[in-house]
Amino acid sequence: MKRRTLFAVACLLAMALMGISSAAAAEKFDTDPKHKLPRSDGKPADMTKPVKVFILMGQSNMCGLGNVSKLEEVVKGGKYTYLVDDAGKWIERKDVRNINLCKGSLNIKQRPVTNGPLTIQVPFFGVDQPIGHILGTIIDAPVLILKSCVGNRSLGFDLLPPGSEPYDFEGKMQPGYGGTPANPKGDGTKPKGKAAYAGWQYDVDVGAAKKVLADLGTYYPGATKYEVAGFFYWQGENDGNPAWATRYEVNMANFIKAVRKDFDAPDAKFVLATLGEAKKGCGGSEGKILDAHLAVDGNSGKHPEFKGNVATVYSNPISKDGKGQGHYGGNPETYMDIGEAMGWAMAELLKK
Repeated sequence: MKRRTLFAVACLLAMALMGISSAAAAEKFDTDPKHKLPRSDGKPADMTKPVKVFILMGQSNMCGLGNVSKLEEVVKGGKYTYLVDDAGKWIERKDVRNINLCKGSLNIKQRPVTNGPLTIQVPFFGVDQPIGHILGTIIDAPVLILKSCVGNRSLGFDLLPPGSEPYDFEGKMQPGYGGTPANPKGDGTKPKGKAAYAGWQYDVDVGAAKKVLADLGTYYPGATKYEVAGFFYWQGENDGNPAWATRYEVNMANFIKAVRKDFDAPDAKFVLATLGEAKKGCGGSEGKILDAHLAVDGNSGKHPEFKGNVATVYSNPISKDGKGQGHYGGNPETYMDIGEAMGWAMAELLKK
């Protein structure tokens, strides 16, 4: 029996002795962001099963700019101990593969590809770490964390998904945008001048992730089959102009539908996080972006088609320091706590 299973059974027995039903215990185990995860049992995944793929998209904070040196201090203080072994070294999970494609080129060879077991690497880390540990614990199959994004990108232009109309800063339709890419090199680098088009970064990030999946065995040795089981999204800092902020909700809804279609994953779950500095009731563009993030939540939002398959993590109460534009000062607890909340939100959606 796997260690994760033994751990879950122990939780259920303990809560049963306290008079809590097994259903309530399972709910607690699966969804409490503060739950202390067990360490990985160190065993490889069962490669006879399809790889469960989770694609992470957004901008720089999704790329990950948490300070590893500060994280070491926090872990030594007793938090997030599932990240280290008994000797205090960063654990490498054999059942979770982590691929990082955080650069703007479609040509994977030009990206700083991180391809290996899930583990902390200096000098920065991101929400992919707690997400990967949570999913590796609850899923009895190989897990692939595939991060394809780059910093300083807007949903209103760079990441604009198919189905959304492009607008300029004054809210007027931009002539010639949203059409066929005019990039003669065809390598996915940022188009210049008249060659620019709305949604170019969406095409690049989706295209790069597809290249990885098309060559699955190279990136996950021993794997032959996969299923795109979910998406994670953290973005919004670059959509502060009124035109883009006003249209953020429709663009966000279109984005969710577009990635599911592009990856042939209509049932894939989707989890997004709000900006840490955005507080409910705030006004201006920040408030519009926050309202848009909350509007697509499957439980309390405005889109019935997302019920049970989309979840929004409200990050303000768990964000420890600074703003998204300043990468939260590299605060490791911000990245870990938001990542844990996103991971448990996905776990809850997968249960359904």
